[in-house]
Amino acid sequence: MFERLSHEARATVAAAQDVAGATASRSIDTRHLLMALTGQETPAAALRRLDVDPERLRESLRAELVASGIDSEALQSLGIDLAAVRERADAVFGPGALDAAGHRPARIPFTRDAKKALELALREALRLKNKTIGASHVLLGILRAQCPARDFLTAQGIDADALRRSLETAGPSASAAA
Repeated sequence: MFERLSHEARATVAAAQDVAGATASRSIDTRHLLMALTGQETPAAALRRLDVDPERLRESLRAELVASGIDSEALQSLGIDLAAVRERADAVFGPGALDAAGHRPARIPFTRDAKKALELALREALRLKNKTIGASHVLLGILRAQCPARDFLTAQGIDADALRRSLETAGPSASAAA
């Protein structure tokens, strides 16, 4: 399947790997893919058509991913304020220093839901009669799956069906791979 990924979709998968590393995640789930997609033009344009700021969505996702990687409640029970620690680490060592300090494997594995979303991306490309899988297909795959990224979008007040329509009405050039 990966041989059918367009340059944009390959960049999305690579960026998801980077996001997982930067957020000290032990695996790549659909939220990592979604965060990577917010930096791709076609999905970002579809979000903007729904009056969703891709950068704001990206920041919310980053906060959720970082929080899920560190048990802030456990630290709080010990009297440690994670937000204060993060702020101080950023001030002393630069932005993202605390996140970068964690051990990262060379290759972070994909979760079952991320693999399923990528499989559904292939199905979306086939349904739309495209020969390659583009970034918009990856987002369509996420929207079809029952997964953390879809749950995140819903929690942000984003209508998954409206986003699907926004991606599909952009026309074949938006859905086709670059």
